[in-house]
Amino acid sequence: MRNLYIFLIKNKDHFVFFLAVLLSSTLLLKNDDPRMQVIRGKSADMVAFISLPIMWIKSLWFVNYENQYLREKNLQLSLQVESMLNLAVENRRLQDLLDFKRQTNLKIVPTRIVNKGIQTNLISLTVDVGKNDGVNVNQPVLTPEGVIGKTIQVGNSASIVQFITDHNYRLSVRILPSGATGILRWRGNNICEIREVQKNVNIEIGDQVVTSGFSDIYPPGLPVGDVAGVYDERGNYQKVVNVTIYSELNFIQNAFVIIEYQDEMD
Repeated sequence: MRNLYIFLIKNKDHFVFFLAVLLSSTLLLKNDDPRMQVIRGKSADMVAFISLPIMWIKSLWFVNYENQYLREKNLQLSLQVESMLNLAVENRRLQDLLDFKRQTNLKIVPTRIVNKGIQTNLISLTVDVGKNDGVNVNQPVLTPEGVIGKTIQVGNSASIVQFITDHNYRLSVRILPSGATGILRWRGNNICEIREVQKNVNIEIGDQVVTSGFSDIYPPGLPVGDVAGVYDERGNYQKVVNVTIYSELNFIQNAFVIIEYQDEMD
């Protein structure tokens, strides 16, 4: 207490001045004199002038915070939309697979592609069905759009499929409506090539290409693709036919293995 008393005594002039100013300000502000109205107006202008930069800085900070929040929200919504679009595509693809299984007369086993190209000398796929599912070597593999290969190695629960893009892959096909037959092989860029087609056969771009049924592996009439070009071989009595494959080969995730079929397809 003694120290506080000494402090007040030493600074009494300052305290008296502060109280006097406070009292004077209170009396002036409560005064209804017109001159005080002018002073109050000037004071308000000064306070507003001082407050504007502070409010502007606060506004910039709030806008920056709001922009950051909106960017994060926009990213979240974009990811949600992308996820919904992917789910819609996946749903349509699975619906096509289900419709194909319901409509086909073939005995088929659905499978997923779990790996691609595990052998250096062969373009192949690994699927998640095998002997336990009734799969054997040399059985056709296809999607609802068309043939994509055949099984070449079969384990108990997985199989290796020789892909249609392998340069050693061959497929006996028929071109409709002409009925011309030939051997299909991969050329590249989603294009296959049919050789050994008679030159006098009328073939048009857009004609359908299906399996011929001459092979012991593939039943007749399985879709393969469409004719994309017809060329005469010089010095030969045969044509070369380019075929566009139906299936989107780079995006295949699901397929079917034909494990049984009759000699005549309905």
